[in-house]
Amino acid sequence: MAAIYPPTSFSFIVNGVSTLEGIDSQFQSVTGLSTEIGVEEYAEGGENRFLHQLPMRPKYPNLVLRRGLITNSGLIKWSRDAMEKFQFEPRDLIITLNGGAESTAPLMVWNVIGAYPVKWDVSEFNAEENKLAIETVELKYRYFTIPSASFGL
Repeated sequence: MAAIYPPTSFSFIVNGVSTLEGIDSQFQSVTGLSTEIGVEEYAEGGENRFLHQLPMRPKYPNLVLRRGLITNSGLIKWSRDAMEKFQFEPRDLIITLNGGAESTAPLMVWNVIGAYPVKWDVSEFNAEENKLAIETVELKYRYFTIPSASFGL
């Protein structure tokens, strides 16, 4: 497979959000696929020139999914169960970046582990504008992995 450099980011799909496929896998945007290693500072006795910087476990932000409001979907039911009934069902998600206009073949894959909804939001309703109603769902997750096959290795 020929590498596309740099890849476009407009062709992607999110699988595993619900048992419904198709509509519940198409989103306007996905953010939160980042990780950061925190550090703990440790002062060594008698050493005043510097602090030791010890790596800690990684931190992951919320995964944010945005799309046009869909009134009857598995994603909404999953979110409502968490928000209204306090019933959490963590799910593993697969986010796939496709080749865009050049190809629909996957370029890169993220396996998001243990995701569950923590926030659901609908955009402002405004009679003076002709815009789509956008829903935003934020998910906490434990971690993500990027399989080596994503890089064509």
